[in-house]
Order: sequence, then C-alpha cells, then structure tokens
Amino acid sequence: DNWAFLYAQRLALKQELPLHVCFCLVPKFLDATIRHYGFMLRGLQEVAEECTELNIPFHLLLGYAKDVLPAFVVEHGVGGLVTDFCPLRLPRQWVEDVRERLPEDVPFAQIDAHNLVPCWIASPKQEYSARTIRGKIHAQLPEFLTEFPPVIRHPYPPSHPAEPIAWEACYSSLQVDRTVKEVEWATPGTAAGLAVLQSFIAERLKSFSSHRNDPNKAALSNLSPWLHFGQVSTQRAILEVQKHRGKYKESVDAFVEEAVVRRELAENFCYYNENYDSVQGAYDWAQTTLKLHAKDKRPFLYELQELEQGTTHDPLWNAAQLQMVQEGKMHGFLRMYWAKKILEWTRSPEEALRFAIYLNDRYELDGRDPNGYVGKLQDGGMGWGCLWSICGIHDQGWAERAIFGKIRYMNYAGCKRKFDVGQFERRYAPRA
Repeated sequence: DNWAFLYAQRLALKQELPLHVCFCLVPKFLDATIRHYGFMLRGLQEVAEECTELNIPFHLLLGYAKDVLPAFVVEHGVGGLVTDFCPLRLPRQWVEDVRERLPEDVPFAQIDAHNLVPCWIASPKQEYSARTIRGKIHAQLPEFLTEFPPVIRHPYPPSHPAEPIAWEACYSSLQVDRTVKEVEWATPGTAAGLAVLQSFIAERLKSFSSHRNDPNKAALSNLSPWLHFGQVSTQRAILEVQKHRGKYKESVDAFVEEAVVRRELAENFCYYNENYDSVQGAYDWAQTTLKLHAKDKRPFLYELQELEQGTTHDPLWNAAQLQMVQEGKMHGFLRMYWAKKILEWTRSPEEALRFAIYLNDRYELDGRDPNGYVGKLQDGGMGWGCLWSICGIHDQGWAERAIFGKIRYMNYAGCKRKFDVGQFERRYAPRA
C-alpha cells in the first residue's frame, strides 16, 4: 500500500529492469530511543520477507543516505531513484543531500505516499485552520482516495542478490538510549497493524464518535504507531473504515475528519512553516499574548526531570505521563491537558515547548511526527500536538487569563466534568 513503491515498480516494468528496495538505517534520529528503533526494525524484517517473495531484493544500508545511497546507485548501475515524502526538516535534508550526490544521469522522483492528497497538491500555501483546508482536501479525495493496485511478483530478477541482513547486529550497532524499553502491547509490522485496524472496526468504531475523548473507554483506533512508521497506510485505514459508513456514519465521518483533514493540516503546517517546532512558528496573536504573559507568576515550577518522572502535585498529569512512559502512548484527550500544564508549570513558553517535544519524542511511539508537533493525533479523539496546545496553532484566541493569555485553557475540574478522573489515576498510579 505505498504509492512510491508502486510507481517505482511501474517504472521498472516499463524499462524491463529489476527493482531494488533500500532502507538507510541512521544510527540516531532526534530523541528516538530503542523503543522506536526496535519497532521500526522489526517492521522492516517483515518488509524484507515480503520483498523476497516478490523477487525484489531488500537492502538495509547502514548510515546516512548521502553516504551510502549514491555509492549503491553507482555500484549497481541503478537507472532511477524513487523516494517517499516527509515534511520534517531532517528527512527533507536527507533527500536534498542525496540529490546533490547522485550521478547527473540518474533521475530522482519523490512521491508523497504519506498523505492521501499529496501535500503540495492539497494546498500551495500554509493553511490557517481545518476550516480553510477541509474543502480543498474533500474536493480532491475522489481523485486520490482509490484502491491500491497490487505490487506484483517482479518478473526481472536482479543480477546480484541482496546481502543477507544481520538484524541483531544492526540492532546492536545503534547509538541510541536503551533505557526506554520497547512496549509489549504493540506488535510491530504490517500484519499486526492491520489486525489492530480490523479490531478497531469490529469493536471500537461504533463508540468512536461518542467516547473517543474518554481516556477510560476503549474507543480509539490505536493505529498511530503503525501509521507513523509506515507499516499501515492511512489510506488503507480510511478505505476499510469507510466500508462501514452505512452502519456508523457519525463515527466514520469523525474518523475521516481526524485521520485525513486534521492529519494533513499538520503535514501542511510542517511543510510550509520552517519553524514548525518553535514559538516563532506561532501566529502573531499567539506570540504576542505569550510574550505579554511570559513573566506572570507560575503556581508551580518543575524541572524536566520532575516532569519526566511524573512527580508533580497533579495526580491526573502524573498518570498521563506514566501512561506514556510505560506504554509509549498517552490518550489523545490527555495529550492536550498534559502539554497545557507544561506551559503553566515552566519558566517560559519556549521552555514548555522544548520540554513537551522532548518528552513526546522520547516516549511516544508516534513521536517525531508532524502530528506530535502541531496536529490532530492519528488515533482520532481530541488529541492535539505541542504547538496547538502551547501556541494556539490552528486554534483561536480565547478569554485572556494569567500565563496563557489568549491560548485555550484547560484544568483539572474541566477534566472531571468530562470523564472519571479517579478511575484513570488509579490505573496509572506511581509504582511503589
């Protein structure tokens, strides 16, 4: 289910050439830990097996793409290169670096297999809010939201088979933090991800529209780890969920709004705004209001370590933090509350955003993602990323108050009105 892969195979078939798949494994990436790398590598093992069945060699190249891929292209006499798309600055830099080092006669194509409507086609500019992008996305869905043609067994065999991959050695070679353990509830890979999608449709979709903002209810898709690592395509999720519109119209419409419109709004922001992870990326009204209240007295001040360990005065906040640390996934509704309290309990909006992004990227399986920085989280529900929560991106100004200024406020009493806070706190109480 990958348009870049499908396009590459179509080119290879047209030229009657073998097709190779390469993955460049970088030794470290932002705040990713062994939790993230383990999930990714185990998913890639499944990809490698599928490629073998399709007569397509899979190569795991160790190092940055600029250092390993151009040499591979020359050595194997590769006639063309196709890559996927990510709007974040580091992956975009990797693409640029490869482009500069490729032989001049090797064409290089980029396909947005990440979004339903390719990012640069959905809109040519940064959109202000969901309201301004929604119509543009829906107008183009009939063209782009189609069934995937199959990848077929490739008829042109390679002249050199792929080197066997020493998966455990790759795992050991990573220069990443190994103290953040892999999670047990989520099995990596496409087969497991598709099983989660089917269980969502069978068991949770019916209550998605009514219960998705209650952290005590099982109503979310829980797909975000597999979507983030490309192990399940968002387009596949939408195609499957939409088959049930007749039965669960409200839930299906809500899921499409969040997994398509809101998700692609986040991609749009990261693609067109180079400050997608800093206060400088916020709208003028938000920057002004945050600056105006930057010196307001904070009721509590916490250091990063206290936040990381979940030892604040607020048992709900601590429970949400511990859920993320233990499971690699905080409930979407609580991600907003969690980030807004970090704004309230740190020295400045800049520090709040830095802490929130660090914790999100270190513990969340779907961290280091446009949705974590700005957007609607991929499981649906009311979860919003760090810049929405702290800097009001894609939101509006609210009544002015201390610290927050006009940024939307959330508090403990408001959460108590929405769901049984005590039940959630007991579930994630600190371990003695």
